[in-house]
Amino acid sequence: MFTGIVEELGAVASRNGSRLRIAAKHVLTDSAIGASIAVNGCCLTVVQAGDGWWEADVSDETFQRTNLGALKTGDPVNLERPMSADGRFGGHVVLGHVDLVGEVVSPAPDLRVRIARDQMHLLVEKGSITVDGVSLTVFDLDDDSFRVAVIPHTAAVTTLGVRRIGDKVNIEIDVLAKHVERLMAARGVGAVRVGSGLLGRLLGRGR
Repeated sequence: MFTGIVEELGAVASRNGSRLRIAAKHVLTDSAIGASIAVNGCCLTVVQAGDGWWEADVSDETFQRTNLGALKTGDPVNLERPMSADGRFGGHVVLGHVDLVGEVVSPAPDLRVRIARDQMHLLVEKGSITVDGVSLTVFDLDDDSFRVAVIPHTAAVTTLGVRRIGDKVNIEIDVLAKHVERLMAARGVGAVRVGSGLLGRLLGRGR
């Protein structure tokens, strides 16, 4: 499990087929072969490592369903190790499982991201979301986009500071919203609008 607090801004060193090599230093501490590291919010497994680099095998499915498939040599990437059991919980519960790819509508500091309309009901005002692996707070929702405020520090130490209009970003929606929706669907409740009713109350928005 991750928390969406980026530990290091790494860079793509190379890509050879499904093998992705990442230049990094800090996240290699205590990351043995088989360990997990999130890259732009996507959980990958360390399969080889050396002085200042590590490698992961990335499936075609992952390349296609995240922005990892568009990475080029030299591109910056957000890196985070899983949360340690005795660590501080700085962000929110992040699984490293990207739900969809969004598109930047306006850049930081007032970052607006467009996503599929059929996913917007899972977002709530002042709720949590992960953008390229960064834990952020959602506000100013409309039919197909949301805004997050990116402070100068976050812009400087993550990819969000260099994202421009049209760039693709990985999105992981708050797992609580996904579980509630699944449970309600299983009980035959049907679709609900976040912001009112049970789901809105559970997620802190409804009155």
